[in-house]
Amino acid sequence: MKRALAAAAVLALAVTGCGGKQQTDSPAQGGGQSCEAGEGRITIATGNSGGVYYVLGGGLAQLISNTTKLRATAAETGASVQNIQQLVAGNYDVAFSLADTAADAVRGKGSFDGKPQKIQALSRIYPNSTQVLVRTDAGINTIADMKGKRISTGSPKSGTEVIANRLLQAAGLKPDTDVQAQRLDLAKTADGMKSGTLDGLVWSGGLPTAQITDITTALKDKVKFLDVTPSLPKLKQVNDVYDQGVIPASTYAQPSDVPTVVVPNLLLVREDFPAANACAITKLLFDKQAELAKVHPAAKEFTKQLATRTDPVPLHPGAKQALG
Repeated sequence: MKRALAAAAVLALAVTGCGGKQQTDSPAQGGGQSCEAGEGRITIATGNSGGVYYVLGGGLAQLISNTTKLRATAAETGASVQNIQQLVAGNYDVAFSLADTAADAVRGKGSFDGKPQKIQALSRIYPNSTQVLVRTDAGINTIADMKGKRISTGSPKSGTEVIANRLLQAAGLKPDTDVQAQRLDLAKTADGMKSGTLDGLVWSGGLPTAQITDITTALKDKVKFLDVTPSLPKLKQVNDVYDQGVIPASTYAQPSDVPTVVVPNLLLVREDFPAANACAITKLLFDKQAELAKVHPAAKEFTKQLATRTDPVPLHPGAKQALG
């Protein structure tokens, strides 16, 4: 089952397209509405190839296609900021996003300055761990030590870039001038770390992330993770969704656990997303959780107890029905 579903996930990504058309005969309202998805096509905005959004998004698209009347495809993207912008523009129907970026979107802050976005959540899903990895010969022991260094801050318009810039600012650095910021996707970041053209990286993703595993396996003790929790108080002043977590030593075969900053992920739709489709997809996240966990273990961290905790992003009425 694991191989079949994973292969299907890759196929779903390979055949992806933008601008999916979903059925709209079920209004975006909750209550006693149907929880059976209508017919049509939907597209899911994921993230960088190798990241958890990409893997889980492909698996989710295949499950939706296999178990409902909807036909879903998933697309590789730059992740959170881009996903929300293109979701609202109608290029995608469902999108993965970090909760801090989504909070900025509904409040019209950060990358969405002055333009509140009309989005709603299907569910809070798994948490992202902030993974800051540096070469041991780069002389970097804190975020402040990144001054003048070559640091991958993630793809442009990604949630990783948002948190990378906030970490640098919390350390008193200007992202545009104080570091040699490289706005690279995860594949190019892994290549740069292994070739030595990068001194470090910031990545916000689930555990484990395949390309972080690739770096740590290839470079072993030539790289190390930084504890970024000293930045947490300042990060919480910007957005209270940030929290303390840990990267277990076993995740990347490290000598010890690494304290870190975590932020939840949300699955988002537009306000006009049909309630029946929202209800069906949200239900699927938990009814088929074990199958999604075979695609990526991050799905094991979905919990109904936390699913509705999406503030300040409103929960879609169809999702409320599914989780009620």
